[in-house]
Amino acid sequence: MGKVPRELFLEKNFSRRAYEDSALPIGSGQTISQPFTVAYMTQALRLKPGEKVLEIGTGSGYQAAILAELGCKVFTIERHQTLLQSARKVFDLLGYHDIISRSGDGSRGWAEYAPFDAIIVTAGAPDVPETLTKQLNLNGGRLLVPVGSLSFQRMYLVKNMNEKLEVEELPEFKFVPLVGKEGWDGNSITQ
Repeated sequence: MGKVPRELFLEKNFSRRAYEDSALPIGSGQTISQPFTVAYMTQALRLKPGEKVLEIGTGSGYQAAILAELGCKVFTIERHQTLLQSARKVFDLLGYHDIISRSGDGSRGWAEYAPFDAIIVTAGAPDVPETLTKQLNLNGGRLLVPVGSLSFQRMYLVKNMNEKLEVEELPEFKFVPLVGKEGWDGNSITQ
């Protein structure tokens, strides 16, 4: 995390707060997760260099950059085109040319590049998206997703062990909602 300049992933008026342990607004009603949350989620996935990782919710691009620094092959999806464009500019500026990104409904994953060794969801879902579990590597693929209400979520680590899912409950967090076909209905959420 020390190699990735967090201030470059923030709007200029928040750059002086880049290293506070707090979530900060990044536009489009979204936030950049606090550094502790990024570190916790990254560590929980137990990633190895070379693993193929799908990130749901590019946001500012900070989490994707951390994953790339770990030597992972990163695929990331963002539903807000303006956020994705900003993230791509920072990726280019910092030399993260291997991060593959697109705009779309992240709750549906990215079947074209599946299976993934790990999937990290950076938005709270009402339930574990079934489509994402089906895009995991069958031999130990991991999905980390916050699940719960719009108020708070519990982190779930789902492991695919030969099509048998093992679920581990982790601590509670608060995320922006995962909007999409297998997330929250965007029309019912005010941002």
